[in-house]
Amino acid sequence: MQIIEDLKEISSPFKNAVVTTGNFDGVHIGHQALFRQVIEKAESIDGTSVLVTFVPHPIRVINSNKHFPIITRYDQKVELIGETGVDTLICIPFTREFAATPARTFVKDILCELIGMKAIVVGQDYSFGRKREGNVSLLKEMAVSHGFEVIISGWIEVEGYRISSTEIRNLVTEGKVEEAEKLLGRHYQVRGEVVRGRDRGAKLLGFPTANLTLYDELCPKTGVYAVTVEHDSVQYKGVANIGYSPTFKNGQFGVEVHIFDFDDTIYEQPIRLNFVHRLRDEKKFSGPESLAAQIKLDIEKARELLSGE
Repeated sequence: MQIIEDLKEISSPFKNAVVTTGNFDGVHIGHQALFRQVIEKAESIDGTSVLVTFVPHPIRVINSNKHFPIITRYDQKVELIGETGVDTLICIPFTREFAATPARTFVKDILCELIGMKAIVVGQDYSFGRKREGNVSLLKEMAVSHGFEVIISGWIEVEGYRISSTEIRNLVTEGKVEEAEKLLGRHYQVRGEVVRGRDRGAKLLGFPTANLTLYDELCPKTGVYAVTVEHDSVQYKGVANIGYSPTFKNGQFGVEVHIFDFDDTIYEQPIRLNFVHRLRDEKKFSGPESLAAQIKLDIEKARELLSGE
């Protein structure tokens, strides 16, 4: 996949470009269906499939005072889109100046003239441009004079959920990682770097843990989870705790994972956690012994649940 991170890198229009544009936060199965339509249409006209997205997420620029957790960091989003088979990904730097671009200008100058758009695939509620003034009706109007086709992609529902980034964000925040998986088409993942912890895992409880400083901002609800752990291109199984360690005084928020059958030293190294099942809420125990007994039960349950992973 060709990756373009500055519009100035485009020296000439793409051949018969079939385009979709959006934030694609989560790259969920609704997005994936949209991408398949783009790819199939491009193949049918001997063209180029082109995805246009924005960095950072526009809401971070337009409403900078609002905390807005992202489902997929930029690097993960690029990885996931690359796996779909799209020819070209254009990542436009989103600034306040760019946010002021009128919808008609975006279509005419960028999509049509610069990219060479011959067709665009969008959802029925698609909006774009300055103050979200552009919509499907505007695209259909401009399609006549600028010579491109507008293809409307329908909503996708899974088990009663209408798939959207907002819905996935809510599910993850609520700890409903199994439901989020159905909408994402994969387990929800966070990425982080292993740091030194408080020396409680192996020494006090008998279970060594890797403590993470998260790269991601959208963290599942506090609690204990069965997870898979990716490190150095190898996948392991484990159990993770998210929360404040209420059994101990002065509990600080943290994410730690006990990786099964693993004893390497991985401080300052990146790992990825895939959340498979939520086991229980975080709770306060009477002391380290009772906590260790519960951790043993958590590990047994996680091993059972992950046996098919």
